[in-house]
Amino acid sequence: MVVDDSFNRYRLPLAKVERLATGITRWAEGPVWFGDLRCLVWSDVPGDCMWRWDEQTGAVGVWRKPSGYANGNTRDRQGRLVTCEHGGRRVSRTEPDGRIVALAERFEGKRFNSPNDVVCKSDGSIWFTDPSFGILGWYEGAKAEPELPTNVYRIDPAGALSVVAEGINQPNGLAFSPDESILYIVESRSVPRKILACDVAGGKTLSNRRVLIDAGPKGTPDGFRVDLDGNLWCGWGMGEHGLDGVHVFNPTGKLIGRIDLPERCANVCFGGLHRNRLFMAASTSLYALYVNTQG
Repeated sequence: MVVDDSFNRYRLPLAKVERLATGITRWAEGPVWFGDLRCLVWSDVPGDCMWRWDEQTGAVGVWRKPSGYANGNTRDRQGRLVTCEHGGRRVSRTEPDGRIVALAERFEGKRFNSPNDVVCKSDGSIWFTDPSFGILGWYEGAKAEPELPTNVYRIDPAGALSVVAEGINQPNGLAFSPDESILYIVESRSVPRKILACDVAGGKTLSNRRVLIDAGPKGTPDGFRVDLDGNLWCGWGMGEHGLDGVHVFNPTGKLIGRIDLPERCANVCFGGLHRNRLFMAASTSLYALYVNTQG
């Protein structure tokens, strides 16, 4: 749906939303594209499973089970899978031989809450959010008392861990601008919910935190990705017609378009042969739409 005329350039009139899989997940999250394997991997957090969709055959199968109640996923600069795990309360990496190694489990001797979403910067550093959703009950992990505030962390290429943002009420999705000068972070328990923008100083720290997008009384931004023009493609939903799906904002924070889905969308990623296919992990289903831009 076009909200502002500037969105027309990103639409492909003949492209339609496709449902690639349904009925196998309780809460779909963390889609990540494997171009070398022509497949998409995504998480079912409460199902404690990661699923795989094959682009060439359309086949869907289990990628990993149990998954450690995996949530957000990405790939590092060497193409290895990096995963946020609620169950292990850690960030892990899958090696080419299939071994799973822990990248971060504790900070200053205390366990993380439930790492949620993760992105890798071009310098090899890994940035992730740590809200408490996975330890609030027995559905997306195991119930536990928080040991740390809900911070945003950075793992440097040598493995050192630092806090890059604190005082955010349940940080959730995050993404860099195309030139990596800005880090966007969803504050998912502020009232109203917000998408924050922070300047990346020296590639290692954040400054000038500000509200880029006020989601309003019914807005629920979750995970998101950024295209080459700097637009934010945000998973969205409130269980209401017209609000479930993806909201697209330009770099100034203006809403320019929407993709309506019949289910609340938690997270997205770009993939496909030309990186112009938007994959949407939405509750019980996986959807896709070809768009006229690249991630």
